[in-house]
Formats: sequence, C-alpha cells, structure tokens
Amino acid sequence: MEHILVDTKDGVRTLKLNRPERLNAVNSQLSLEIVQAFKEASLDDEVRAVIVTGNGRGFCAGLDLEDLGNQKASEKTRHETLDDLGWVGHQALGIVQCDKPVIAAINGVAAGAGFALSLACDIRFISESAKVTTGYIRRGLSPDAGMSYFLPRLIGYPKAAELIFTGRDIGAQEAKELGLVNDVLPDEDLYNHALDLAKEIAAGPPVAMTYSKRLLTASNDIDLTTLLKQEYLLIQKCFQTNDVQEGVQAFLEKRNPVFQGE
Repeated sequence: MEHILVDTKDGVRTLKLNRPERLNAVNSQLSLEIVQAFKEASLDDEVRAVIVTGNGRGFCAGLDLEDLGNQKASEKTRHETLDDLGWVGHQALGIVQCDKPVIAAINGVAAGAGFALSLACDIRFISESAKVTTGYIRRGLSPDAGMSYFLPRLIGYPKAAELIFTGRDIGAQEAKELGLVNDVLPDEDLYNHALDLAKEIAAGPPVAMTYSKRLLTASNDIDLTTLLKQEYLLIQKCFQTNDVQEGVQAFLEKRNPVFQGE
C-alpha cells in the first residue's frame, strides 16, 4: 500500500498510517487503503488481532483539506456520486465489521475522522503527549465517520454534545477520565503496550474471539432478548470447536491452552 505500512507477526497485524508529513491526514488514496487494509485483516486467518497507529508525530489528523481542495466534482465516478456512505462511512463499517479485535494506539493528534477512526476500534490506548478532538465545528462541518454514533455511546449524550459543539482539544489524561481510552502510556511505551495486549488476544481462541466481537458490536442496537438468543446460538457453535476441547484439557492439565481456531 502507498500510505499504510503493514506488518504481521505472531498473529498480530500492525497497520501504520504513513503520511507523517501531513500528520497522517486522509487523502483519497489513504481513504481507500484504510478500508482495504481492514478487509484484508478480517479475511486473513493468520491475523488474530489488529493494531492501528500512526507514523511520526500524528495518529490521524482527519481529512486532508488540501487534498479536498484539489479534487473536482467532475472527477468523481458514477459509483462515487451514488455512494451514500462515502469513504468515512466505509471506514467506520470496515473497522466495526472487521472480525478481529482492533486496538488503536493513539500516538499523536487524532482529529475529526481520525478521532472517529480510533473510536470505531475495540480498545484504545493513548500516549501522554497526544491530543484528540472532534474538530469538525472549527471548520464549519458536522460530524462524519461515525462520530455521532460512537461518541455518545462511549461517554453519554451531554458530554458528547459538548465535545462536538465546541470542537475543543482533549488531552490524554482527560480522555482517560472521560472513558474515551483504556489507558494513558508514556510515549515510548505506547506501541509495545498495545502489542503485548494484541499478542495476548492473538493467543486466544479465534472463533470465540470473533463471536465475542460480533456480540459486543450488536449490543449497541438490539434488545436484550434478541441478544440473549444470539449469545445462546453462538456459544453452542463454540462448543462444537476443537478449541473448547483444548481449553478444557489445558485446564485439567494445568497448562496454557494452544488454540488453533478449529
């Protein structure tokens, strides 16, 4: 990929946004690559967990406004004109629908759609020096990329409204206090901390891990009875896997299980 550095090791795929000179702001090419990268990670059986982070001083500064200024409406294809989700919508769905747990390592500024990218992830860590912001209102814009969906579900409507209506900067410690991130790490420890957790997740049972993510994602929008039925159906499917037998045997033998995803 042109603007994403991809590395896979020990079941963990790292996606590093790579436009450091623009704080990894999203141009037309990167917007396509983000969606493709998560699709590939979801379909690859060798990948059991995903980390997304940024190269250089930024995580993702949102839409590259200079790139937007260089685009002309006449250059759009018919498909792009008819697409009612846009790249921001496909980005949000691509991350949420990725069947692998996704960890965001927010290493620098995360603004607008870049902040929303992190909110779509399952787990978020932030470096001490990083800041996040909804940012849209500062540019005369309303939210996109799932911001108005993820933010109130994470921190409640009143606080989400404040952050969207003001577009103010949020430091790492406040982000943790608000519940936007799981933890704050020293800058130099951020990626390794995310990697350690990703490796722990990658060692887990892949089928059960995917079902767990699907249930968590569905819990935002369905009623309890429906979710209980889905839980019951999926745990029965888990019982049919060899990984459950391995988990039980490992417990009896007092050793760590080795899950194969079968």
